[in-house]
Amino acid sequence: MSVFLLKRLLTLIATLVATSAVVFVVLEILPGNAAQVLMGPDAAPEAVQALAEQLGLNQPAWQRYLQWVQGLLVLDLGDSYAYGSPVRDLVLERLALTVPLAVLAMLITTALALAAGVYAAARHNRWGDVGVMGLAQLGIAIPNFWFAILLILLFSVKLQWFSAGGFPGWTEEAGGGFWAALKALLLPAISLAVVQAAILARITRSAVLEVLREDFVRSARAKGLSQRAVLWGHVLRNAMVPVVTVMGLQ
Repeated sequence: MSVFLLKRLLTLIATLVATSAVVFVVLEILPGNAAQVLMGPDAAPEAVQALAEQLGLNQPAWQRYLQWVQGLLVLDLGDSYAYGSPVRDLVLERLALTVPLAVLAMLITTALALAAGVYAAARHNRWGDVGVMGLAQLGIAIPNFWFAILLILLFSVKLQWFSAGGFPGWTEEAGGGFWAALKALLLPAISLAVVQAAILARITRSAVLEVLREDFVRSARAKGLSQRAVLWGHVLRNAMVPVVTVMGLQ
């Protein structure tokens, strides 16, 4: 197992290095000059050249790439040309909102998908199964941005339960608070979760139906366990391998 994990880790590192090198080479080949873009098209050539030297753009490409890799190893991503501030600070600032949004969307996805998938499998080839799978197919076909607009129209414009935009912040000093921030993330999280939940519900249904045909399920029923106990206590636990795989990809 340790050898396998070591091989996978080395493969991951090699992939990241190759990807970064390819991206760097492509950006180097593409026409354009970052210093010229920052100074504007009417800037004097001397000023553009001075800014390029200040930013280190006059150095050889391989040297700039090695400097970037060295900085990356110590979490120094350099400064943003567009924002004029450290890239690390910009990334951390965005992660404070992106990570909670992704976690909340995944929690909603998991709850909806497991409930819908198990419900549909327990009513295989009946109206409940057909209805849930029909809704799942509809959820896969709905674009996230269009569904988000519908949520804003209903809950923000019509009912006025949520704000149509903006984020109040996680602290009360910033004018928000935990519950206010969570409320602001709820509609975006639901819009992100709809498509993922629809996909995961179909995977869950298929996995549960496959496990329902196993011998140990018949043995559990023969012992007098209820259908709910069999589904949630035995079947779902053994059907989680493909479900967790898809959840990881999502």
